[in-house]
Amino acid sequence: MPETGTQHVTQPATIPSRNRKWLNRGLVVRLAIYLVGSHLFAAFLFLLFELGGHRH
Repeated sequence: MPETGTQHVTQPATIPSRNRKWLNRGLVVRLAIYLVGSHLFAAFLFLLFELGGHRH
């Protein structure tokens, strides 16, 4: 008698190579945007501290 709580394990759907290429490119673009954005934010904070530090 089979167990009632078992589930069948299926293989994940394979991604065609042309779509995989676009997914990798999208990942690189997204990482580049996050990297540039975080550096711009850090530069903005640095500028605020520099400008605020000169007011004694």
